[in-house]
Amino acid sequence: MFARSTTVHADPQRLDSGVAYARDEALPMLQGMTGCVGLSVLVDSDGGQCIATTAWDSEESMHASAESMQPIRERFVQLLGGAPTVHEWEIAVLHRRRETGDGAWARVTWTRADSSQMNRILEAWRSSVVPQLDEIPGFCGASLLVDRSTGRAATAVTYADRDSVQAARDAATALRNSFTQQMGIQTVDIAEFKVALAHLRVPETV
Repeated sequence: MFARSTTVHADPQRLDSGVAYARDEALPMLQGMTGCVGLSVLVDSDGGQCIATTAWDSEESMHASAESMQPIRERFVQLLGGAPTVHEWEIAVLHRRRETGDGAWARVTWTRADSSQMNRILEAWRSSVVPQLDEIPGFCGASLLVDRSTGRAATAVTYADRDSVQAARDAATALRNSFTQQMGIQTVDIAEFKVALAHLRVPETV
């Protein structure tokens, strides 16, 4: 499974318009594209950051969609009033403990590591991090997206609500610090987002 993420540093007052477009217009168009298995949208109302991620059943489907996706992305970005950054990823791990409902929040962590160590890192994340996440109150699910060519990764851990994501900060920080130090991973950035749209139908990989 693969994913394409579009990150926009938007005008915070225009986030609602962008989310409405993604939900009411972009999602129905995406559902008609071969290989598309859903769309998620994360928003930071304070900072204005918005991340829209489309998921695909194969790298070929994702690349074949590029031309059709361009006008959809352009309209989305226009409504948000910002400049986009686009990344393509492999969905290396996806785990759900419970469904992501209304009011959910996510903590996203961007990292970089030695690309030659990616398989070792992924196996360790599946076997050691996922079981510990399952024990955190309010935890809903986690996804780990990777770019094997560069060693870049983005991890999204979703919680039932804002209170849960805030309450889990200390446990999440301890878990992240232990794992990154053990694996030689550099943490690039961390941010928390409201889950504005969760319509991914990606199969569980754990």
